[in-house]
Amino acid sequence: MTIGDYVVHIVDDEEPVRKSLAFLLTIEGFTVRLHESATAFLRAAPDIRNACLVTDLRMPDIDGVELLRRLREQGRRIPAIVITGHGDVPMAVAAMKAGALDFIEKPFEDQILIDSIKRAAEEIEKVAFNDVHSIASRLAMLTEREREVLSGIVAGLPNKTIGYDLDISPRTVEVHRANIMSKMEARSLAELVRMAIAAGVLDQ
Repeated sequence: MTIGDYVVHIVDDEEPVRKSLAFLLTIEGFTVRLHESATAFLRAAPDIRNACLVTDLRMPDIDGVELLRRLREQGRRIPAIVITGHGDVPMAVAAMKAGALDFIEKPFEDQILIDSIKRAAEEIEKVAFNDVHSIASRLAMLTEREREVLSGIVAGLPNKTIGYDLDISPRTVEVHRANIMSKMEARSLAELVRMAIAAGVLDQ
């Protein structure tokens, strides 16, 4: 995975730190997004794909370790690097247990962070691979009729047209559609379409 294939999300409550890290990484060719708090990042997390996280450890609302724990509870597997100016072994262990790939203590050399992010990028590919398998397992739960309806949905067909093509009523299509959304754990039509693309449904 090349630098242009993913986004580095920086979470730090101190604006000068955010801007400094953003400047460093942008100069190196990374695409960067800034978040002023863990809460702000968590709001954006459901729509984040192909990303790694660089987060400060000590923050006033939610600290870095708790942020990683909440991401894990939500099933979000985003490779993460924790940075702190108050690092010690217990904190490092807590961060690793919460899912951090690396733990960097301030002050650090620029190259240490850059190398750590590049290692995280290797994990992004693994997460993407696993996501495809997860989607495939959910897809396997669909009945044959639900898969037919799904194909019509991702093709952009209205319920009436899908029903006509399958010789079922629009109301039945709606029921199948609700079941598909539930089984695929899709929160929106856009997310369902993304899953279908990842699983190759559009190519069938």
